[in-house]
Amino acid sequence: MNMLKAIVAQIRDDTLEVLRAPARLYRGSRYQLRQYRKGKIGLGTLVAPLFATAGALAMVSLLLLPMYWILITALSGGEGSLVSAGGFQLLPDGFNPFLIFQGDWWMGMDLSAFVWVIGDVVIPSLRISLGPLGMDIVTSELVLFEAANYGVENPSNFTLYAWNSFTVAVPTVLLGMAVVVPAAYAFSRREFIMQKKILYGYILFTQVGGGLGIAVLIALYALFVEFGLTNDKLALAAYYAALAVPFNTWLLKTFMDSIPASYEEAAIIDGAPPWRIAYEIILPLSKAGMAAIFIFVFLAGWTEFIVAQTVLQPENYTLPVGLFAIVGEYSTPWARFSAFALTFAAPIMFIYLFAQRYIEQGLSFGGMEG
Repeated sequence: MNMLKAIVAQIRDDTLEVLRAPARLYRGSRYQLRQYRKGKIGLGTLVAPLFATAGALAMVSLLLLPMYWILITALSGGEGSLVSAGGFQLLPDGFNPFLIFQGDWWMGMDLSAFVWVIGDVVIPSLRISLGPLGMDIVTSELVLFEAANYGVENPSNFTLYAWNSFTVAVPTVLLGMAVVVPAAYAFSRREFIMQKKILYGYILFTQVGGGLGIAVLIALYALFVEFGLTNDKLALAAYYAALAVPFNTWLLKTFMDSIPASYEEAAIIDGAPPWRIAYEIILPLSKAGMAAIFIFVFLAGWTEFIVAQTVLQPENYTLPVGLFAIVGEYSTPWARFSAFALTFAAPIMFIYLFAQRYIEQGLSFGGMEG
């Protein structure tokens, strides 16, 4: 509970820090301008942050150009194309920012591809009524969004694929973290027989997968068929978790190694049992590393394509397999493909942006100094 409170408090502080950033930037700019007017700093010192910011923005814009290109394709409407006859378009067809004053919040852009991806948004509801003949249960559906109202017929199965990906990724995280965290703690803070040999075996398993990829895939499919586990999302999640265990255990173990042993020694002197030391000292101090491996294990179940495409049937397709299914034999609706890809990638981008600080701390292997 203490660790969860610490994580929530850290997230709250980071959110407030982001909200305060514009005001802090404004105050800093005014202070620098006053210093320049007083002659305490030169013109170069005053304008250097402006050039640095402009250079950083140019670099970020260059890196985001492919994503913006996909966004323009998704907003092109119809079948769409990755390459326009008139060259690269900076703005989508029909875009007019002045339409916002007329109540058109989409400013003339064609969102039919995104409507096709989202499809019908329906929430099932359950109503219980009591009558003279007893209790009557009535089931119904509440339609929040209907694609047909926007001229889109036969919408995609994105919601089904997203649910399948979610039901694979969540068990992957639960199974993976249930093994990674205690294993990393044992390797880092305990001593046992063949400890180094087992750890080296973990490291070995992180390196041999690539060379044996095709053979492992064939053997894996044969095992799934033999035990009747084809089209089983839980079995697939267990496989993803097993793949994620070696590297992430080594990563978290390395992070835990940076925590000073003096903290444990002080807790032992105070009479704390081993479980309390692990739960209230080691794990809270390892929250940055745990956040990093949480993201990595989640992505292992959310983005994997080859094995999912091999063992799953259409009703259990995950998002990567559903995206691949859009590609046609002779033609591909690139606008819909791009909208699907952006919607698929959006949760990953938001998770990374939100947890970027913790991921960087977890990968830096930095610890506290005693």
